[in-house]
Amino acid sequence: MMYKEEDFLMLSGIQHFVFCRRQWALIHIEQEWQDNVLTLEGQQIHERADNAMTREKRGELIIVRALPLHSVSLGISGTCDVVECIRHPEGVPIAGEQGTYLVHPVEYKRGKPKIHEADRLQLAAQVMCLEEMLVHPPIPVAYLYYHEIRRREEVIITDELRQKVRDITSEMHRYYRQQYTPRAKTGKHCQQCSLRHSCLPELLNKEKASAYIERMLRS
Repeated sequence: MMYKEEDFLMLSGIQHFVFCRRQWALIHIEQEWQDNVLTLEGQQIHERADNAMTREKRGELIIVRALPLHSVSLGISGTCDVVECIRHPEGVPIAGEQGTYLVHPVEYKRGKPKIHEADRLQLAAQVMCLEEMLVHPPIPVAYLYYHEIRRREEVIITDELRQKVRDITSEMHRYYRQQYTPRAKTGKHCQQCSLRHSCLPELLNKEKASAYIERMLRS
Protein backbone atom coordinates (compact mmCIF):
# COMPACT_ATOMS: atom_id res chain seq x y z
CA MET A 1 0.00 0.00 0.00
CA MET A 2 1.22 3.50 -0.84
CA TYR A 3 0.09 6.37 1.42
CA LYS A 4 -0.49 9.98 0.42
CA GLU A 5 1.47 12.67 2.22
CA GLU A 6 -1.65 13.96 3.99
CA ASP A 7 -2.09 10.50 5.53
CA PHE A 8 1.43 10.28 7.00
CA LEU A 9 1.67 9.59 10.73
CA MET A 10 4.57 10.68 12.94
CA LEU A 11 7.49 8.27 12.85
CA SER A 12 8.25 9.09 16.50
CA GLY A 13 4.79 7.74 17.35
CA ILE A 14 6.13 4.21 16.89
CA GLN A 15 7.88 4.52 20.23
CA HIS A 16 4.68 5.72 21.93
CA PHE A 17 2.69 2.92 20.29
CA VAL A 18 5.06 0.18 21.45
CA PHE A 19 5.25 1.64 24.97
CA CYS A 20 1.45 1.89 25.27
CA ARG A 21 -1.15 1.94 22.50
CA ARG A 22 -3.46 4.06 24.65
CA GLN A 23 -0.71 6.65 25.19
CA TRP A 24 -0.16 6.83 21.42
CA ALA A 25 -3.87 7.36 20.79
CA LEU A 26 -4.17 10.06 23.46
CA ILE A 27 -1.27 11.96 21.89
CA HIS A 28 -1.84 11.39 18.17
CA ILE A 29 -5.61 11.01 17.94
CA GLU A 30 -6.98 12.98 20.91
CA GLN A 31 -4.13 15.53 20.75
CA GLU A 32 -3.29 15.42 24.46
CA TRP A 33 0.22 15.95 25.74
CA GLN A 34 1.75 16.69 29.13
CA ASP A 35 5.45 17.12 29.82
CA ASN A 36 7.14 15.37 32.69
CA VAL A 37 10.80 15.29 33.70
CA LEU A 38 11.53 12.42 31.28
CA THR A 39 10.03 14.11 28.22
CA LEU A 40 11.74 17.43 29.01
CA GLU A 41 15.12 15.73 29.37
CA GLY A 42 14.54 13.93 26.08
CA GLN A 43 13.70 17.19 24.32
CA GLN A 44 16.92 18.82 25.55
CA ILE A 45 19.00 15.90 24.27
CA HIS A 46 17.31 16.05 20.84
CA GLU A 47 17.76 19.82 20.63
CA ARG A 48 21.51 19.33 20.93
CA ALA A 49 21.52 16.63 18.24
CA ASP A 50 19.05 18.35 15.89
CA ASN A 51 20.80 21.42 14.59
CA ALA A 52 18.60 22.56 11.69
CA MET A 53 19.73 20.24 8.91
CA THR A 54 23.47 20.91 9.15
CA ARG A 55 26.17 18.98 7.33
CA GLU A 56 29.68 18.33 8.63
CA LYS A 57 32.50 16.62 6.73
CA ARG A 58 35.31 14.68 8.39
CA GLY A 59 37.48 13.08 5.73
CA GLU A 60 35.50 10.17 4.24
CA LEU A 61 32.64 10.75 6.69
CA ILE A 62 29.73 13.17 6.26
CA ILE A 63 27.49 13.85 9.27
CA VAL A 64 24.01 15.21 8.57
CA ARG A 65 21.89 16.42 11.49
CA ALA A 66 18.09 16.77 11.69
CA LEU A 67 17.43 15.04 8.36
CA PRO A 68 13.72 14.91 7.39
CA LEU A 69 12.53 11.37 6.62
CA HIS A 70 9.42 9.83 5.09
CA SER A 71 8.12 6.58 3.64
CA VAL A 72 5.13 6.29 1.33
CA SER A 73 5.00 2.53 1.88
CA LEU A 74 4.81 2.85 5.68
CA GLY A 75 2.89 6.14 5.70
CA ILE A 76 5.18 7.88 8.20
CA SER A 77 7.39 10.96 8.36
CA GLY A 78 9.76 12.47 10.87
CA THR A 79 13.30 13.58 11.54
CA CYS A 80 16.47 11.61 12.13
CA ASP A 81 18.78 13.07 14.78
CA VAL A 82 21.98 12.17 12.93
CA VAL A 83 22.76 10.36 9.67
CA GLU A 84 26.34 9.28 9.10
CA CYS A 85 27.43 8.82 5.48
CA ILE A 86 30.63 6.89 4.85
CA ARG A 87 32.22 7.01 1.40
CA HIS A 88 32.03 3.58 -0.22
CA PRO A 89 32.02 2.30 -3.84
CA GLU A 90 28.80 0.31 -3.21
CA GLY A 91 26.94 3.26 -1.73
CA VAL A 92 24.56 5.86 -3.15
CA PRO A 93 25.11 9.46 -4.35
CA ILE A 94 24.71 12.28 -1.82
CA ALA A 95 23.55 15.65 -3.15
CA GLY A 96 26.43 18.12 -3.40
CA GLU A 97 29.12 15.49 -2.77
CA GLN A 98 31.41 13.51 -5.05
CA GLY A 99 31.42 9.71 -4.96
CA THR A 100 28.96 7.38 -3.30
CA TYR A 101 28.18 6.74 0.36
CA LEU A 102 26.72 4.12 2.69
CA VAL A 103 24.47 5.66 5.33
CA HIS A 104 23.18 4.74 8.75
CA PRO A 105 21.10 6.69 11.28
CA VAL A 106 22.06 7.49 14.87
CA GLU A 107 19.14 8.17 17.22
CA TYR A 108 19.76 9.96 20.53
CA LYS A 109 17.89 8.80 23.64
CA ARG A 110 17.86 9.84 27.28
CA GLY A 111 18.43 7.14 29.89
CA LYS A 112 19.94 3.78 29.06
CA PRO A 113 19.11 0.75 26.86
CA LYS A 114 15.63 -0.65 27.50
CA ILE A 115 14.28 -4.17 27.76
CA HIS A 116 11.42 -3.53 25.32
CA GLU A 117 11.93 -2.88 21.59
CA ALA A 118 10.46 0.63 21.26
CA ASP A 119 13.78 2.36 20.56
CA ARG A 120 15.00 -0.35 18.18
CA LEU A 121 11.75 -0.34 16.22
CA GLN A 122 11.80 3.44 15.83
CA LEU A 123 15.40 3.18 14.60
CA ALA A 124 14.48 0.40 12.16
CA ALA A 125 11.70 2.61 10.77
CA GLN A 126 14.26 5.36 10.17
CA VAL A 127 16.44 2.85 8.31
CA MET A 128 13.51 1.81 6.12
CA CYS A 129 12.74 5.45 5.33
CA LEU A 130 16.35 6.12 4.30
CA GLU A 131 16.45 3.01 2.11
CA GLU A 132 13.27 4.09 0.33
CA MET A 133 14.23 7.75 -0.06
CA LEU A 134 17.79 7.13 -1.27
CA VAL A 135 17.13 3.86 -3.14
CA HIS A 136 19.80 2.54 -0.81
CA PRO A 137 20.79 -1.14 -0.52
CA PRO A 138 19.63 -2.75 2.76
CA ILE A 139 21.23 -0.99 5.72
CA PRO A 140 22.41 -3.75 8.07
CA VAL A 141 23.15 -1.73 11.22
CA ALA A 142 22.18 1.54 12.90
CA TYR A 143 22.93 3.07 16.28
CA LEU A 144 21.21 4.29 19.43
CA TYR A 145 23.13 6.76 21.57
CA TYR A 146 22.04 6.74 25.23
CA HIS A 147 22.74 9.93 27.18
CA GLU A 148 22.87 8.29 30.61
CA ILE A 149 25.64 5.84 29.70
CA ARG A 150 27.14 8.12 27.00
CA ARG A 151 27.66 5.22 24.68
CA ARG A 152 26.36 3.93 21.37
CA GLU A 153 24.50 0.68 21.05
CA GLU A 154 24.71 -1.09 17.69
CA VAL A 155 21.37 -2.38 16.45
CA ILE A 156 21.24 -5.10 13.79
CA ILE A 157 18.35 -4.33 11.44
CA THR A 158 16.92 -7.81 11.06
CA ASP A 159 14.06 -8.99 8.84
CA GLU A 160 12.08 -9.57 12.04
CA LEU A 161 12.49 -5.92 13.10
CA ARG A 162 11.48 -4.74 9.64
CA GLN A 163 8.32 -6.87 9.67
CA LYS A 164 7.39 -5.61 13.13
CA VAL A 165 7.68 -2.03 11.84
CA ARG A 166 5.35 -2.87 8.95
CA ASP A 167 2.84 -4.52 11.29
CA ILE A 168 2.95 -1.67 13.82
CA THR A 169 2.58 1.15 11.28
CA SER A 170 -0.33 -0.72 9.66
CA GLU A 171 -2.02 -1.03 13.06
CA MET A 172 -1.37 2.66 13.80
CA HIS A 173 -3.06 3.66 10.53
CA ARG A 174 -6.03 1.40 11.30
CA TYR A 175 -6.51 2.97 14.75
CA TYR A 176 -6.15 6.46 13.29
CA ARG A 177 -8.73 5.84 10.55
CA GLN A 178 -11.15 4.47 13.13
CA GLN A 179 -10.27 7.23 15.65
CA TYR A 180 -9.95 4.41 18.15
CA THR A 181 -8.42 4.89 21.61
CA PRO A 182 -7.71 1.55 23.32
CA ARG A 183 -8.31 0.88 27.00
CA ALA A 184 -5.30 1.06 29.30
CA LYS A 185 -3.18 -1.97 30.08
CA THR A 186 -1.87 -1.06 33.51
CA GLY A 187 1.62 -1.93 34.69
CA LYS A 188 4.82 -0.44 36.10
CA HIS A 189 5.24 1.58 32.91
CA CYS A 190 2.21 3.70 33.92
CA GLN A 191 4.28 5.35 36.67
CA GLN A 192 6.58 6.95 34.06
CA CYS A 193 3.88 7.98 31.61
CA SER A 194 3.53 11.72 31.02
CA LEU A 195 -0.22 11.24 30.42
CA ARG A 196 -0.95 9.32 33.61
CA HIS A 197 -3.31 12.00 34.98
CA SER A 198 -5.20 12.23 31.69
CA CYS A 199 -5.37 8.49 31.17
CA LEU A 200 -6.40 7.54 34.74
CA PRO A 201 -5.68 3.84 34.08
CA GLU A 202 -6.86 2.67 37.51
CA LEU A 203 -10.33 4.15 37.01
CA LEU A 204 -10.65 2.91 33.43
CA ASN A 205 -9.90 -0.66 34.47
CA LYS A 206 -12.31 -0.76 37.39
CA GLU A 207 -15.44 -2.86 37.04
CA LYS A 208 -18.38 -1.05 35.44
CA ALA A 209 -21.22 -0.18 37.83
CA SER A 210 -23.75 -2.12 35.75
CA ALA A 211 -21.58 -5.23 35.84
CA TYR A 212 -21.15 -4.86 39.61
CA ILE A 213 -24.91 -4.59 40.22
CA GLU A 214 -25.62 -7.57 38.00
CA ARG A 215 -23.00 -9.64 39.80
CA MET A 216 -24.38 -8.70 43.20
CA LEU A 217 -27.96 -9.57 42.15
CA ARG A 218 -26.81 -13.02 41.04
CA SER A 219 -24.99 -13.75 44.31
